[in-house]
Amino acid sequence: MKHSQLVVSVAREVPKTEVVGVPVTSDKAVPGELGLSRAQLTAAGFDGKVGQTLVVQASGKTVLIAVGVGAGSSAKAHDLRNAAAALVRAASKYASLSTTLAGAGRGDRAEIAQAVTEGLLLASHRYGALKSDKSFGSKLKSVVLVVETKVLGAVANGSRRGVVVGEAVCMARDFANMPPAHLTAKMFADRAQEVASETGLRVEVYDKDKLLAMGCGGMIGVNRGSVNPPRMVKLSYRPSKSSLKGKPAGKGKKSALPHLIMVGKGVMYDSGGISLKPSNPSHAMMKADMSGAAAVLAAMSTLKALGCKNQITAYLMCTDNLPSGSAMAMGDVLTMRNKKTVEIHNTDAEGRLVLADGLSLAAEQEPDAIVDIATLTGSCAAALGPKMSGVMGNNAGFIEQVVAASKATDEDVWELPLERSYRRMLDSYIADMKNVGGGEAGAITAALFLDEFTGGHPWAHLDIAGPMWSDGDAGWLQRGATAYGTRLLVNLAENFRRR
Repeated sequence: MKHSQLVVSVAREVPKTEVVGVPVTSDKAVPGELGLSRAQLTAAGFDGKVGQTLVVQASGKTVLIAVGVGAGSSAKAHDLRNAAAALVRAASKYASLSTTLAGAGRGDRAEIAQAVTEGLLLASHRYGALKSDKSFGSKLKSVVLVVETKVLGAVANGSRRGVVVGEAVCMARDFANMPPAHLTAKMFADRAQEVASETGLRVEVYDKDKLLAMGCGGMIGVNRGSVNPPRMVKLSYRPSKSSLKGKPAGKGKKSALPHLIMVGKGVMYDSGGISLKPSNPSHAMMKADMSGAAAVLAAMSTLKALGCKNQITAYLMCTDNLPSGSAMAMGDVLTMRNKKTVEIHNTDAEGRLVLADGLSLAAEQEPDAIVDIATLTGSCAAALGPKMSGVMGNNAGFIEQVVAASKATDEDVWELPLERSYRRMLDSYIADMKNVGGGEAGAITAALFLDEFTGGHPWAHLDIAGPMWSDGDAGWLQRGATAYGTRLLVNLAENFRRR
């Protein structure tokens, strides 16, 4: 199922389109086709900064739009992603657009073409399934990237990758924007099965009875207040033999393929449970509390098309968190998959409980590394704001790989310390631990809680509570659920190396 309405193609010559986007640097000659000097552009308030746009001329039926790309000698892929996003918004009233943007900037042409294509798709995407006005959103249907013949192949390959990744992000956004009644845990698991079938993944779905039998006390406990049953979805990707020619064979029981496991928090709606969230219009966004699971599913959906050479497994931990007469209460003690017992001191700290079962199952597979992604703590959002996620973990080498993926995709992360001395804040006098550590260092104590279930395997935790939602359009981000972390996980999966 296509989640973006935009079709992106590559050509050698400028086709006949309603709009032509012309990249303009802040420090080099102004392209002649604009018919304006640098002084005239400056007088109009346009100086070529990344993301600036200006309609400068209407020639016949063709509209020209100048788009700023910054300094010509330093414009990188992430600049051109944001420039493409600005251009597609400026052209949103028209049906067709062509641009030489993929030929701008410095760097690998395929990488730049991928970034430009991602910017085009992500900025034009809107979740409009529930709008009665079907003209809602951008009217733009097609974009042609015009490049020189010598780089046509590289640009075409990069743009193809951009379409795969951009479509995945749009899918994750659509899932996270869906109202709770439109996407229960069962519905999401059903959709995950469809995605797996379409994208070459193996899929297994675990219902409530299976989760009970497996001892997944975190999932069962969080789900107790809901009339909708939980689901855990396991997705598995293994590259085809033909794509692994030349790879060395594994020794003994160890596979030659690096094995990475992703675990996504899939709380379909979070009311806080018995620890009910206060009445606040912003809590409507708690439908996006499953953004971690959506990002993992979306990332997994790209791996076959991108030719990923690593073995990747994923767990989507899906339930909602609601109050009722049967709901989990403060003081209850849950027994998790790895047999550790947890005393509940706040039912609104539920994400770590479902992740605990997923991490435990991941650890049992003896992977090379585990990454989890979750809208986990308000503390992290308060500390880092809406532009970046926190990353914590138990292995510096693996965290370096996560940070490298962040830099490559312009999905910013900031490492917070996994301060071991804070572990005592989680001590319980009747169980192995509590599910919260008090009023201080909430993001860190949440990560310390998760670390108890990783089995000592290299692990990183991404807390995306801040950037999971955007209040407005900015660069490649659109208002609403952002699907933050999807592109980071794709890059991490492709480039993961065991240490």
